[in-house]
Amino acid sequence: MKLPDHQIKKIAIFRALQLGDMLCIIPAMRALRYAYPSAHITLLGLPWGKSFTERFSSYFDEFIHFPGFPGLPEQPFNSRETVEFLAGIQGKFDLLLQMQGNGTVINPMMELFGASYTGGFYTRGDFAANLEYFVEYPDYGPEPERHVLLMKHLGIPDHGNELEFPITEKDQADYDKLQLPIEPGRYVCVHPGSRGSWRQWPTEHFAAVADYCAEQGYKVVITGTKEEASIINEVIGHMKHPAIDTAGITTLGAVGMLIKNARALISNCTGVSHIASAFQTPSIVISMDGEPERWGPINQQRHYTINWLQEPGFDYVMQKTAELFQNT
Repeated sequence: MKLPDHQIKKIAIFRALQLGDMLCIIPAMRALRYAYPSAHITLLGLPWGKSFTERFSSYFDEFIHFPGFPGLPEQPFNSRETVEFLAGIQGKFDLLLQMQGNGTVINPMMELFGASYTGGFYTRGDFAANLEYFVEYPDYGPEPERHVLLMKHLGIPDHGNELEFPITEKDQADYDKLQLPIEPGRYVCVHPGSRGSWRQWPTEHFAAVADYCAEQGYKVVITGTKEEASIINEVIGHMKHPAIDTAGITTLGAVGMLIKNARALISNCTGVSHIASAFQTPSIVISMDGEPERWGPINQQRHYTINWLQEPGFDYVMQKTAELFQNT
């Protein structure tokens, strides 16, 4: 390791993003924890990140809410809160890792944190105070492997690129409360929503694939948040066969249980696709943003990621769905 264990007692990870983005750094966090087993590791992120650190308590010891910064769209910028945040963390960490992205907006701000050592990603020609602990952003390959590459740059051994999604006793209890009329392996999860509307495959297409799954003898469970109820209602309205609607009645952990025990997942390229990857639940993932090689599951034999921008043929999706049931 470039930085010996005895020098690094407090580590901060900066990644203020949503579920799918966060799950993609778990292989890197696994490697980091093996390298610094006694370090106190803090996530600096969006408010929901507290629950993420609780789920991944083997990799994170603390959460601190990052209140925003100009140029970052994930949450409104509040100058007073940001000044208070900076005052509270300056000089607190031995190592700060910028794992947000290519660093164009973030890296100058990282210097304000006052860590003993700062590293992460940078873009050639942009600001990075000490390049020894920075790696030029790898604008290629799957997202989890990009972060593992950063660990390797720091001299931290690779511990695999597999994703994880720990299931807790509360998750099991939340799932049991639903009392859904389904059996493990005898249902398919269909998740038609996505945080960005541009990433949502048409509802009539989801309905047709869901009907195909029903015709193969599987029950269909539609998953999504309360805010996605209208999308889910559209899917169900287009379907010829009945479906189980769980919109807004499931916790994240219960959704994890549903995906873990499903025969397959049909979804947009969004957070649940990474949960399926963690459980190795076979999946059809529709990529609408043109980056399937970055965000699609790494195991392409068990998870079929379809780039809709290049292959906008519904028959092709149906073909791949049939293949999924035959081959997995």
